[in-house]
Amino acid sequence: MRGKNSEVPNHDALDHCEIRRFLDGVTFASNPPMAGFKKFQEIIAWQLSHELKVRVDEFIARPAFKRKFKFVDQLSDAVRSAPRNIAEGHMRGFKHKEFAQFVRIARGSLGETLNHLLDAYEQKLITESDLISTEHLAKRAIKASTGLIQYLESTPDPPAPRYKRKPPGT
Repeated sequence: MRGKNSEVPNHDALDHCEIRRFLDGVTFASNPPMAGFKKFQEIIAWQLSHELKVRVDEFIARPAFKRKFKFVDQLSDAVRSAPRNIAEGHMRGFKHKEFAQFVRIARGSLGETLNHLLDAYEQKLITESDLISTEHLAKRAIKASTGLIQYLESTPDPPAPRYKRKPPGT
């Protein structure tokens, strides 16, 4: 993960067709096919959402959460929705606006997760320190998702891949 004081990567060292970074919601991009990501795991918004999911899973494993079945189900579903929707939007194909819609759903799920974390704090299921750190992570994921949406909506769709047909009988 990259912190606030991280340097912007050397642009010459990167593939010219990739999104260079979504660093705290700021996009550095050039000429990208499908937003320039070969794998959804390369997307900063997905990485932050996934990290949030891992942290929330640590909370859910605590004994205090065991008796809160419905709350745990809602929190677990919300936190899993964000990385899941980013991955699905990326894998669907070459339409930036369609991908952006999946990222919007992910951003909404991140907001829902943030609300559940506030509820967990109010119910004394997590500490103030837990809340502050996960709230910060959730807000970074929301900001990165917003940057990704803005990028996707401001750039044309990449050309669809061309597949060569095999001659019959080969």
